[in-house]
Amino acid sequence: MSTAASATGVTSRDAAHSLFAQTMQYVATTTGLFALGAYLGRDLHGAIGIIAFIAAFGALIGMQFAIRRSVGAAVALLSAFGLLMGLAIAPTLAYYAAADPAALWQAGGATALFVAGFGAAGYATRRDLTAIARIASWALIALIVFGIVLIFVQIPGGAVIYSVLGLLIFAGLVAFDFQRLRRSTDLASAPLMAASIFLDILNVFLLFLQLFSRTSE
Repeated sequence: MSTAASATGVTSRDAAHSLFAQTMQYVATTTGLFALGAYLGRDLHGAIGIIAFIAAFGALIGMQFAIRRSVGAAVALLSAFGLLMGLAIAPTLAYYAAADPAALWQAGGATALFVAGFGAAGYATRRDLTAIARIASWALIALIVFGIVLIFVQIPGGAVIYSVLGLLIFAGLVAFDFQRLRRSTDLASAPLMAASIFLDILNVFLLFLQLFSRTSE
């Protein structure tokens, strides 16, 4: 009986490791397509970026339905999502590349360290992070509302406050998403997990970009 339990444990660990490898491969591919989209869309106007943004989230919603029928279709939609998000964010990145290119490199390096650190902590911890993720999700909604307020109301240091609070929120979300990678053994869920982690990375990058560009002024 102990042999069977041991075999089951090994199988679960192997499945978890396979899920981690598959998910991170999808994340890397999506990131590469995002970079390609950002390069191709560097001269696009803002209106086209908005259309690409809407289309990207259409692809993300489509993944929720496609994953039940075909993993291949979900992966194709994930790829389209990464490319479209690159096109959508391209005007913003082009602006920073012209105005403050150092902020791009600083934000990229800080994002890598941030995700590696909190991702490793979430993957390693045995504490259930579901409650933290729930709080972080509600806090993210509050942050979005705060960001809308900042558009209309001038608050001293508001952009810095927004960035710091956003990083605190995504620290919890990154840790939770990587914990899900360790706990799940469903390989079919890899595209959806990759989309979630990619969005974590993208948001952290944009928050650091805003923060570093502010501190360099």
